[in-house]
Amino acid sequence: MRTGSRSGLPVIVAVHSTALGQAVGGCRLWHYSDWRDGLDDAVRLSAGMTLKCAVGGLGNGGGKTVIAVPDGPRLGAARRAAALRDVADVIESLGGRYATGPDVGTAPADMAVIGEHTRHVFCAPAQRGGSGDSSPHTAAGVIAALRAVCTRMHGSPDLGRRKLAIVGLGNVGTHLARQLSAEGASLVVSDIDPRKQALARELGAGWAKPQGAMTAQVDVLVPAALGGVLTRQIVPRLRCAAIAGPANNQLAEPDVARLLHQRGIVWIPDYVASAGGVIYALAVELRKQDPQAASARVQGIADTVGLLLHTADRTGSDPATAALDLAQRRLGAATRRARHRSEP
Repeated sequence: MRTGSRSGLPVIVAVHSTALGQAVGGCRLWHYSDWRDGLDDAVRLSAGMTLKCAVGGLGNGGGKTVIAVPDGPRLGAARRAAALRDVADVIESLGGRYATGPDVGTAPADMAVIGEHTRHVFCAPAQRGGSGDSSPHTAAGVIAALRAVCTRMHGSPDLGRRKLAIVGLGNVGTHLARQLSAEGASLVVSDIDPRKQALARELGAGWAKPQGAMTAQVDVLVPAALGGVLTRQIVPRLRCAAIAGPANNQLAEPDVARLLHQRGIVWIPDYVASAGGVIYALAVELRKQDPQAASARVQGIADTVGLLLHTADRTGSDPATAALDLAQRRLGAATRRARHRSEP
């Protein structure tokens, strides 16, 4: 944690694990009433990135960057650029243990600014040598997860015969809405920004306020905004058979996963469903794979979800427990290998 020398803003970098390799995680620029809320976000989200990388079979650990902007007016362009350069200073001071990419409030162009001061960055624009906008690949991974869920529940990966509610029409949510609509799915969409109703009209989708979309009677609920939306209070009101979406930290409390399982609602952990963007970016930028091979790895999310669903059925548990067990096994094995290498 540092107060940026240029911007005067709190810059927080949380490195949760390097057991599997260099920690990676997005740079979130968000308004907080108290900087400690930003710290909580960074710590929680970095742990989710560790799980995302472990379950996704990536040779990376988890981290997160948060620029904690006080409540009030949006940052001007000059102070925003200064904050990004402050982020680069903190990342560079870690000596390569952590690399950052875009997250809520930042974009590939921002990664180019950070990249002027550190090489430990990904998803800069393609013309700057990066893999560009990760949102189409994140959306592709969510679609792969949805196909696996529908295959298990309905015997077919065809999404055109399903009704889905998308809560949040940011970059990823918009990609999801367009692709699902093109496949013929019946959609209910929602966003806190009423201007997004234009997209609903364009796609012929139903529109609802966020709480209404959360409790709509659908096959699959797709949380695609900020986290904490699955609470103890809302679980009894849900009218979906499954939940799979790209929003991070969907559970307000860990115990909510058990409540969903008790209701017979299949919840695919967000760190599994949302992994497409980081899988693609790391494959292209860090492992120098071609785009076709990277896209194939994103589609492998369907296999991962299928494995988790099969494991949950076999053990009488749920996909969340199966995913956590898989991540812990991989992290434990990596830790044991590291200890063995360090022994004389």
